[in-house]
Amino acid sequence: MLVVAPKDALFEKAVSNLQEINARGGNIVLLSTQEGLDIVGDAADHGFALPGCDPFTAPILYSVPLQMIAYHVAHLKGTDIDQPRNLAKSVTVE
Repeated sequence: MLVVAPKDALFEKAVSNLQEINARGGNIVLLSTQEGLDIVGDAADHGFALPGCDPFTAPILYSVPLQMIAYHVAHLKGTDIDQPRNLAKSVTVE
């Protein structure tokens, strides 16, 4: 399970979900601030610390590592990164 949980007002709910995943034997990769990683401790199998930021800009900051993970997973699987399968362009002409 790839979990994005910056240390913000909703962090405690994310920790609750992490504990449930951990109790069921799931593998957890956590992207959070260093403070968030320290709180979660060993519940996450892997953790990546990202810098703290304003909650308004957090979605932008946290999307970059997700894009990099998607890129490298696609590369490791040997898929065409530039032309993904089943990708369709939607065009509306008026």
